[in-house]
Amino acid sequence: MARSNASLRGFGLVVTAILLADIVTKYLAETRLPRYVGVPVVGDFFQLRLVYNTGAAFGLSVGDYSRPVFMLLAIVALIILGSMVRTTRPGDGLRLYALASICAGATGNLIDRIRSHRGVVDFLDFTVGVFHWPTFNVADMAVTCGAAALALSLWSEGKQAPGGAAASPSPEVAPTAES
Repeated sequence: MARSNASLRGFGLVVTAILLADIVTKYLAETRLPRYVGVPVVGDFFQLRLVYNTGAAFGLSVGDYSRPVFMLLAIVALIILGSMVRTTRPGDGLRLYALASICAGATGNLIDRIRSHRGVVDFLDFTVGVFHWPTFNVADMAVTCGAAALALSLWSEGKQAPGGAAASPSPEVAPTAES
């Protein structure tokens, strides 16, 4: 399915904006924040804390192979996402936004893995009482929001019949005297 120039421009604009925000904020974190020391923004609830994540989301790791494994996974994901962009229905802005967000986030974290053995730069740190959320970055937010938007887009598509009308529920089979 051919993408319109406006759709591709919008996709490119979202990717560029998120990627620039990710790169700039990571640069600022690395040049202005002390490593592993929280700088309170809103008390203990929200702090800026520079850490490096050699694994993936929520500290997932495959040991010494984490860097190449997660680099390869990001590249494969970007290829699959590119295919999804090409097959997205015209006018499905939510899906294009979702795919652009995920692509930008995956690219931002891939850049970190390529440029440094230290891992992905994370710096946004939240704590509520005794619950401490894993430190994250702009790319992580983009992937998370994009994944949620993609799920919503796919769910909405499933609610529509092939002709675009709302799908009707399958007819219920009435029990027979033999059941």
